Amino acid sequence: MRFSGILALLLEGAGYTLLVTVSCVITGLVTGLGIVALRRLFGKGVARLLALYTYVFRGIPVLVLLFIVFFGLPGLGIRPSPLVSMMLSLGLVCGAYLAEVFRGALDAVDPHEIIAAEVMGLSRLQVILSIEFPQMLRLAVPGMLNEFTTVLKYSPFGYTVGIPEITKQAMALASTTLRGIEIYTAVGVLYFGIYQLLCLLMRMIERKFRVPGFATQ
Repeated sequence: MRFSGILALLLEGAGYTLLVTVSCVITGLVTGLGIVALRRLFGKGVARLLALYTYVFRGIPVLVLLFIVFFGLPGLGIRPSPLVSMMLSLGLVCGAYLAEVFRGALDAVDPHEIIAAEVMGLSRLQVILSIEFPQMLRLAVPGMLNEFTTVLKYSPFGYTVGIPEITKQAMALASTTLRGIEIYTAVGVLYFGIYQLLCLLMRMIERKFRVPGFATQ
């Protein structure tokens, strides 16, 4: 097999890698934002439960959680697809970490703005959506980029549940062609390219939504 054919198969796997990464990132964002919103809207009891969630999910290895979901849930009559299994493992772990990133960014929001909004008669939910979240997301961009790249680096776990992403394609090609050096070097280049595209996208977002006064010189 020519190298061009190998690269074509790896690029096909790259599409699945992007699908897994984007799906898990979206799951993590929804989860992290939901946790932060619930913490702000409800009392200490709910906050303790959410803190327990972040504590547990940040402590469980992603691969172990993936196996619990994909291989364990069928014993209860629930059969998630490989992609859903990744979203329920890597996505929820990402959400637990993002919740802490968002919590730190939220603490940096000027409390006087919140007080002013409440004095003007805005409801708690309106304050969160109009005052706190927009600033929080701007301040959280560096932490979000770090977590998104972590999701990308964990995406190869998808091969263990049958997703034909880059790593799975590379293993199959290496076993049939015995050209491991070329194949895995190409895999590394593809992952680095995806990482650079992700960094470029996040830098563009950071420049567009940077909070005045927090720009670096």
